[in-house]
Amino acid sequence: MARASRHSQDNLGPSASQLIEMLREARGRTLELVADLSDEQMIGPRLAIVNPPLWEIGHVAWTQEFWLLRRLYKQKPLVEGADALYNSTDVAHDTRWDLLLPSREKTFEYMATVLDCVAECLYSRQPGAQELYFPLLVVFHEDMHAEAITYTRQTLGYPPPKPAVAQEQFQTGGGPLPGDVEIPGGSFMLGATRDFPFVFDNEKWAHPVELKPFRIARAPVTNREFAAFVDDGGYRRREFWSDDGRRWLESGGSPALEQSFSKFFGKPQASAPVARAAKAERPVYWRRDGGRWTQRVFDGYVPLREHIPVIHVNWYEADAYCKWAKRRLPTEAEWETAAAAEPATGRKRLFPWGDEAPSPERANLDGRALGSVEVAALADGDSASGCRQMIGNVWEWTATDFGPYPGFVADPYKEYSEPWFGTHKVLRGGCWATRARLIRNTWRNFYTPDRNDVWAGFRTCAR
Repeated sequence: MARASRHSQDNLGPSASQLIEMLREARGRTLELVADLSDEQMIGPRLAIVNPPLWEIGHVAWTQEFWLLRRLYKQKPLVEGADALYNSTDVAHDTRWDLLLPSREKTFEYMATVLDCVAECLYSRQPGAQELYFPLLVVFHEDMHAEAITYTRQTLGYPPPKPAVAQEQFQTGGGPLPGDVEIPGGSFMLGATRDFPFVFDNEKWAHPVELKPFRIARAPVTNREFAAFVDDGGYRRREFWSDDGRRWLESGGSPALEQSFSKFFGKPQASAPVARAAKAERPVYWRRDGGRWTQRVFDGYVPLREHIPVIHVNWYEADAYCKWAKRRLPTEAEWETAAAAEPATGRKRLFPWGDEAPSPERANLDGRALGSVEVAALADGDSASGCRQMIGNVWEWTATDFGPYPGFVADPYKEYSEPWFGTHKVLRGGCWATRARLIRNTWRNFYTPDRNDVWAGFRTCAR
């Protein structure tokens, strides 16, 4: 698979043929993720945390048409009225279930037509250095929607996807990984450097921050560790929860899905998430089965695996656990330092292990494991400081509010970052469903602190 390499010739990024390969591969993954869904499932219930899959796949094709065919190559729209269906800036989320969307077959035809036209344009004119922003933007945009469709399948209790990529077993090096590593204080350059072909505007640009010495966990918090918090009454003990966290708890702790499922399917599916009681008392997909915890994974419940990272917990839950454990969440500067810094040389790495592209021996990405692996796996991916799995496996909440770096200037896709400053929290590192070509140490994800549907967990720091 072609990727936007930091070390491409003259740092110009991928060629036209490599870009086309990336675009076709991204489209193949999108289609794989919806291939087995019924027409009913392609619409699904109206929820604030998902999109109708039929709308979502049309949207990624429209985005490709808008930025490449229309913005870069100055062509006319391919389909009259497509903007009114698929422009996410103008089409309110709650209305996407009411749109007169084309059929699945017509949507697939539109997706294929856009991609063929894009390939023809790229073959006829290789984008210049300044124009590379647009094809890479639409590749990474589709990659992010592929991850979103994956967690939509989890949210709605659909069966797991069946990606064509070979499944990895990751059988070596499992188990827990306790303990902290010590990170020396000093100056660190937070953010992306200018020698990479594409970065998002919220990563720009590297700037100095001063850090005190700190200790950070070698691995994310595991299911076993989080279960101890739950079993100790952590969700009932007010002293561990912020004011906003308590309000989230009192609201039930998760979207009220049962009503939506009843409206759409006539009754809740047996495997579907249901509405919580008056107050949350556990992670969203956990339940007791006799004397043990089980966890819903897509459309079925399985025994809780003790040594994989806790996942589908939100920022409030992570913060409460930290207070219970007498720990804290790392800031994003601390997280990036632990992932990227080489204390002996002062050099900053692109990935925890170095500058080489991710591989299955280093990081759980690209859906290869179809889930999280144990926190002690993948020792080859350790950072110079000794932290494991800082790329892949599970997104990690940080203590930091999502905001601009000094001198921030919005990119052409101005709606990507700026509208969310101040209301979201920063997550780092990627998860098992994240595409390898998308992620790096400086990549900033962001969600509101109540979101527990995404593939997110956390690691902690000593106070």
